[in-house]
Amino acid sequence: MALLQPRLNLKVAQKQVLTPGLVQMVSLLALNKQELKEMIDAEILENPVLEELEESVPLIDEVRTPEEAAPPAEDKKEDPFDEIDFGSYFQDYLDPGYRTPESSEISERPSFENFLSKSTTLTDHLMWQLGSVHLEEPVRQAAELVIGNLNEDGYLTASDDELLATLMQDPSGAGVAQMPPRRDPVSHAAQNGHETLAIAASADETPSSDAAKSAEAALQAPPALRRALQEALELVRGFDPAGIGARDLRECLLMQLDVRAAELARIAAAPGAVLQPTAEEIEDGAVSGEAILVLARRIIDEFLNHLLKRDLRELTRLTASKQPTVQAAIDLIRTLDPKPGQRYNREQPRLIEPDVAFVKRDDQFVILINDEEIPTLRLNHGYRRMLSQEGTEREVRDYVKERYRSAIQLMRNIEQRKNTILRTCEVIVRRQRDFLEQGVDALRPMMIKEVAEEIGVHASTVSRAVANKYAHTPQGVFELRFFFSEGVNGPEGADTPLLLLKRKVKKMIEEEDSTKPLTDDAIAALLQAQGIAVNRRTVAKYREDLGIPSTHQRRVRI
Repeated sequence: MALLQPRLNLKVAQKQVLTPGLVQMVSLLALNKQELKEMIDAEILENPVLEELEESVPLIDEVRTPEEAAPPAEDKKEDPFDEIDFGSYFQDYLDPGYRTPESSEISERPSFENFLSKSTTLTDHLMWQLGSVHLEEPVRQAAELVIGNLNEDGYLTASDDELLATLMQDPSGAGVAQMPPRRDPVSHAAQNGHETLAIAASADETPSSDAAKSAEAALQAPPALRRALQEALELVRGFDPAGIGARDLRECLLMQLDVRAAELARIAAAPGAVLQPTAEEIEDGAVSGEAILVLARRIIDEFLNHLLKRDLRELTRLTASKQPTVQAAIDLIRTLDPKPGQRYNREQPRLIEPDVAFVKRDDQFVILINDEEIPTLRLNHGYRRMLSQEGTEREVRDYVKERYRSAIQLMRNIEQRKNTILRTCEVIVRRQRDFLEQGVDALRPMMIKEVAEEIGVHASTVSRAVANKYAHTPQGVFELRFFFSEGVNGPEGADTPLLLLKRKVKKMIEEEDSTKPLTDDAIAALLQAQGIAVNRRTVAKYREDLGIPSTHQRRVRI
């Protein structure tokens, strides 16, 4: 039992511990301008000792009596937003009555659509079209289900059996509840407030069992429900953009060709219409647009694989047509959109505000830190007086001291962050001067470790200093990490960063003969002739990173 008695032991150990101030400095260094501003605003709300120094508010030592000096006149900044007369602005859109000639003049004010908070998605666009059509409730419910199961490209990912099985779950027609999602979802659920319906299954069920259950449930569907689903499918596929609701690429392209054929027939039926031949010149005369449409439809329907391989010679043989005619049909197919839903599901461009700017003045580049919107901090003098007052309670004095230490540490860390970024940018400007003057082709290899050794800090400090930060240069806006790239092996490759090597590979492929494209071995041999030591596998990796297809896929067979 003596072994189980508690004992006290002294042990001496040496280890590194990050102090709270150091942790805060490391976290501040990785923040960009906008994130730093938000962090400072949060600290001002939390720490009463900190306050923002506004330029419009004079300091105590700057305040003078009227006898000493007259107060300087404040420069009133005009807000361009106040120049818009919103009273008459919205009247242009909301007033249905008679207007005088003065109010009907052409206005140069910004468009009303510019005030929209967000862009329209594919679901919004289709639901808007669905709302403008008068339908029976079963058909409308089925159409909402179809719209809810379209992916980002506009393709319908659910089968008819799955759609019928979902519709069968709510025979009353009051609305279909969304089922629990599975690992591989096949649809989009409610987007932007629209209660669209999506098909899913539980995570522990296999796809084969899901299909079997859906097929079994679809066999029990009444004929009226089947007709409602087919009518909903035809309705959605007739919506804009053309090709929406297709299940594969072939069906999507054929649907778009049907729309082209309908437009061509409508033009031909117009009184006095004269159809012009296409620009392609055929040996025995110009081919009509209708004939090219028919040939394009046949190529998509029967020979889509040869079309994807760009095998013009085989398509000419299989269709028994002349090569210029087949080329005209292929040119028509290229005008179609293989992903019609992407025009409404595109990601919005992300606005970037550079953290630093490299500006050339005379013959030198000057580094400007963009800290205009970052609040300037100062310590509140009222709390400092509380520390010197005799009647202040001890708990209050201890709290104010702790808040003062925290505020001073924050202000020091902000200044340290600024100095670290400035020193890092000085090295970048000195090493990448050729890039700043000539462009991307003059970019030189540069490692984070080399910059860290030059400014006397750890490599992780430089990595945090350039993270998520952008620089405005004479060549455009670039991320600071863009300037760091490893050099390629070889007598000439040591001065060639990986970015330029990929650009060389892309340029070689762009200038190649499409009938005899360069292989990866040939590209590697050309680069080795330039003194850059690369092999075929490295070229293949760079080509895949650039999204360039293989030699077999790039070859055009004539």
